[in-house]
Amino acid sequence: MEVTEKTIDIDEILRSKMGSKAGRVPRFVVNWLKDIVHQDEINGFLWDNKDLQGTPWLKAGIEFLGNKIVVNGIENLPDDSDGKRYTFVSNHPLGGIDGIAIGSIIGERYNDNFRYLVNDLLMNLPGLAPLCIPINKTGKQSRDFPAMVEAGFASDHHMVMFPAGICSRKQNGVIRDLPWTKTFITKSVQTHRDVVPIHFNGQNSERFYRIANICKALRLKFNVAMLFLADEMFKNRGKTFEVTIGKPIAWETFDKTRKPIEWAQWVKEKVYQL
Repeated sequence: MEVTEKTIDIDEILRSKMGSKAGRVPRFVVNWLKDIVHQDEINGFLWDNKDLQGTPWLKAGIEFLGNKIVVNGIENLPDDSDGKRYTFVSNHPLGGIDGIAIGSIIGERYNDNFRYLVNDLLMNLPGLAPLCIPINKTGKQSRDFPAMVEAGFASDHHMVMFPAGICSRKQNGVIRDLPWTKTFITKSVQTHRDVVPIHFNGQNSERFYRIANICKALRLKFNVAMLFLADEMFKNRGKTFEVTIGKPIAWETFDKTRKPIEWAQWVKEKVYQL
């Protein structure tokens, strides 16, 4: 995808997702969307860094946001010379900066040799796209989802996953991921990849959690809270975040004594203990 001065174009995204129905969206709603996703600011960053891709682009993003990332347990990252490929899994408290920061850590250690499983909307970020396997379980691409995951794990790339699928929610006063999916367990066992647990310490605004809970109460199918993630990212500008990397868990650990979905929650608990 070519970087232009208007790489992120809400009008175009609506047309691609809604077709002819996009014209029915009131103009004030479109303008509000442009503000809430910080279209102009993000386009400015993309244009200024149009010659960067992969880890250099991720690092530029952290610098642009003025965040400081403190890393604990860096010695737990496996040596790249061992020839093995790993699955790195993390909680997902922010839905933006956490993905950028963890990617930059893994990318720097392994010379960009990793891939994210991410929402397909992130393919609109050209500097990030080469590192991504896009996921859209509800669109036409859903038929290709299993094959894309299979190809990712069968590749020579390390995999970075946020098994909750969406960023953390606030339930009963506690900010925590929703249950993790089992894919990283089944595919790691299938491809003999040890799993490296990572914990990211951070949270979004109270407004975000209120919106997410309202959407849940209304049983809305569309993840409205996702629209506010860019705004949350800008609210977190200049903050310091802590990343803790745990010791690798051998793939043989995930035996038949538990179901894959149970092993997934077991790893999740390990992450929150870091």
